[in-house]
Amino acid sequence: MRGSYSGRREFLRQAGGGFGMLALAPMLGRGAEVQGAHFPARAKRVIYLFMHGGPSHVDLFDPKPALQRFAGKPLPDSVGEVMTRRKVARNPLLPEIKPFAKRGQSGLEISDFLPEMAQLADEFCVIRSCHGDSVNHPQSVYQMNTGSILMGKPSLGAWVSYGLGSANDSMPSFVVMPDPQGGIKGGPPAWGSGFLPATHQGVTMRPGGTPILNLKPAEGGEVDRSETLDLVQQLNRRHLAARDFDDELSARIASYELAFRMQTEAPEIVDLEGESEATKKLYGIDQPRTREFGTRCLLARRLLERGVRFVQLYSGDTNGWDAHQDVAKNHGEYCAATDRPVAGLLRDLRSRGLLDDTLVIWGGEFGRMPMSEQGKGRDHNPWGYSVVLAGAGVKGGYAHGATDDFGLRAAVDPVHINDLHATILHLLGFDHEHLTYLHNGLEARLTGTAGRVVHDLLA
Repeated sequence: MRGSYSGRREFLRQAGGGFGMLALAPMLGRGAEVQGAHFPARAKRVIYLFMHGGPSHVDLFDPKPALQRFAGKPLPDSVGEVMTRRKVARNPLLPEIKPFAKRGQSGLEISDFLPEMAQLADEFCVIRSCHGDSVNHPQSVYQMNTGSILMGKPSLGAWVSYGLGSANDSMPSFVVMPDPQGGIKGGPPAWGSGFLPATHQGVTMRPGGTPILNLKPAEGGEVDRSETLDLVQQLNRRHLAARDFDDELSARIASYELAFRMQTEAPEIVDLEGESEATKKLYGIDQPRTREFGTRCLLARRLLERGVRFVQLYSGDTNGWDAHQDVAKNHGEYCAATDRPVAGLLRDLRSRGLLDDTLVIWGGEFGRMPMSEQGKGRDHNPWGYSVVLAGAGVKGGYAHGATDDFGLRAAVDPVHINDLHATILHLLGFDHEHLTYLHNGLEARLTGTAGRVVHDLLA
């Protein structure tokens, strides 16, 4: 068995490198190797908690007293023309749904929607002035994940994988756990590899049962299976060489090698029997409402401990946090399902010494409008919204920038999505202008031709 495994490792060197081992495959051409950080990193890994659908910043992290004063009235004419999807520009302003309060020693204001996260206010760096370029879900999901409103560009997780590789050659460097209730608007391209080598795309994992579909070994003896894999290996090597070491073919071959190693490692990751009851309670796994998201948050921690660089969790099915009809009902349900698990994850990371070099990101594809929709809802707002950071290298108990008096547009120290990505890469040890890949004759990068590091966010 050991000899067969060593043979497959040698094939990996010959045929394409696998997840996290791309530096072993120079014959694949420029860009296939793992790049390596440009300077000492503050963060070694990332957990991205993506609140799909667009959580309302003015109801969660960005209090606006003017919404209380002008509730029921239209926006003043001085605000100017407002682009919306559903013609809500002249609708009455909707006041904040739940009260805000100053939290922790920092006094950072957080809504009563998030009582557990509010207790950790001193950990949070809240960017209140994020903005993007599209009012539609798919394009905004793509931009928040890939830097572009166009489908097909490499995702943030793929760029991190390309830059750092995996710390465990039995696990992928980039893992995604979608909401089990349904897909996101934009779909798998949001965690795709785009024009980067295909080995850097996000590997989807399920929180229960078989973690990765079609991973379970076929029935039969171990010796027979090993001999079959050795034969397939030889045939694949010949097939790949005849096709000039094609990247996508090489990635597919490498994925089989990775799957072989994951057959023993991945099932153990989703087995929570070894976790204490106190830990499960910390994540809310003991309660029906928080069990599902809490389980995925705990799995995220376990993945990080096993060398996965980038873990992305999606909260929200096809509609998710998309509160067009009733913010109180929609956000009440989603906050109740995620608040305790997110707080539990941060507490657990802190207690284990992992938060010091783990960057945690919380946010959606955009925020919500200050004007009402259908009386109690809010429309999409990409012009000004909040994203929350915690952990490695960021200021805790800090609010950066501001939207205008009504929470409509980023007004003070605006942070474009390209700036956010540049800052995340900086925390991981990369100069975003030099983490590039030659594509169509151009040195392509996550931040396109824009982006700046927001140094005020850094501890």
